[in-house]
Amino acid sequence: QVQLVESGGGSVQAGGSLRLSCAASGDIYARKCMAWFRQVPGKEREGVAAIDSGDFSSSFVNSVKDRFTISQDNAKNTMYLQMNSLKPEDTAMYYCAASPPLPETCHDRGEADFPHWGQGTQVTVSS
Repeated sequence: QVQLVESGGGSVQAGGSLRLSCAASGDIYARKCMAWFRQVPGKEREGVAAIDSGDFSSSFVNSVKDRFTISQDNAKNTMYLQMNSLKPEDTAMYYCAASPPLPETCHDRGEADFPHWGQGTQVTVSS
């Protein structure tokens, strides 16, 4: 079993920053790939960033490249999403997700490849 708990969401003005945290516990094998997704009501969940817990390689959706960074502290079992230069279109519920090893790399996986999810943390960016 894997438990994921997000924190760090909130309300900021455009141009501001937030750092989301995802505290993980449970089967380390099942947490090979960690990712952040976001969802706006009425829209599909979107993958934002992913990180490989082994080699720490990362990937990002184009809309957040150069603004967001993803990192992982394995000693603390915590993943982070540093969000800078926030825009109103970044407003969403942000979810942490974990996936075990699969044939696909961590950066070629979709929502269906992640069996473990947190409860989400809301990010609201005002203009």
